[in-house]
Amino acid sequence: MCNLLGWIIIGGLAGWIASVVTGRNKRQGCITNVIVGVIGAAIGGAAFNFLTGQGFNFNFSSFDISSIWGFAVAVVGAVVLLAIVNLFTRH
Repeated sequence: MCNLLGWIIIGGLAGWIASVVTGRNKRQGCITNVIVGVIGAAIGGAAFNFLTGQGFNFNFSSFDISSIWGFAVAVVGAVVLLAIVNLFTRH
């Protein structure tokens, strides 16, 4: 249960930061931020694994340097996701 709560919190923060960076903050709500952050973490983790051959194991019980890198990868993945969404939704 704690792991699910951690994903929701980290996903929400990553999605919110990504929405601010990409200029979608006023069009997104809290639930969308969580969804974008969790999907962005999956995208960022997959890309990081593809590029380096290493994965991330985000540990919510301790906060260390790997947690910071994992959060950064989640934010970058969410920014990439929102940039792709912006390509298709701009008028």
